[in-house]
Amino acid sequence: MARPSVDRPDLPEFMTWEELERLPEEIAGQIELWEGRVVWVRRGPAEHQAFTFALTAALKRCAREAMAGDPERCVRVDFETNVFFGTHGKSDFVTPDFLAYRCLDAPYRDIRAADVLLVGEVLSPSNTQTDMDEKKSRYAKAGIPWYWEVTLAREESAIAMVRAFALEATHGRLPAGVHPLYPANYLLIGKWTPQDSERIVAEHPFAIDISWPELAF
Repeated sequence: MARPSVDRPDLPEFMTWEELERLPEEIAGQIELWEGRVVWVRRGPAEHQAFTFALTAALKRCAREAMAGDPERCVRVDFETNVFFGTHGKSDFVTPDFLAYRCLDAPYRDIRAADVLLVGEVLSPSNTQTDMDEKKSRYAKAGIPWYWEVTLAREESAIAMVRAFALEATHGRLPAGVHPLYPANYLLIGKWTPQDSERIVAEHPFAIDISWPELAF
């Protein structure tokens, strides 16, 4: 998630949501709480915001079309919205770049991981693989069924690749005494680049059909 450049103050290693709310918005907006631990969000370039907005708009369109064909289904798509883990409390959350979730039964309610159908991250050159692996593992542990990664090109203002992952809640056979580091994981189920595909097409969590011109900078 990209944020404007603001000097980081000295903060304790752990905070509660209530303590976070007392910080200025320009500071609090750069922080996620991972089980209460303060995690600073890396800032991205203007392209990060532009492609986050473009992909959110495209997914909104797809969700509306899917709901038109199934009036009993209600899905919302948003960007940079907090997702809270667990059934209560707010001191454990992340802020994906974009997400799709089931419509809530009242306005202004917090979005819990159990409500979320898809989360996605737009990867800027400043993102490290370690950062993304840790965040992805939190999404998987929470049981969010679909995860997307959007990689930006390094030499031009363009998307280089979109990858879609599906949650695998069980792991394969391992040697005796060997255990997976994470209890759940994501498996790559789709990959698209402007060079090898005309469109991004997926069936889950709803029918998705997005042309590359729709995502142009």
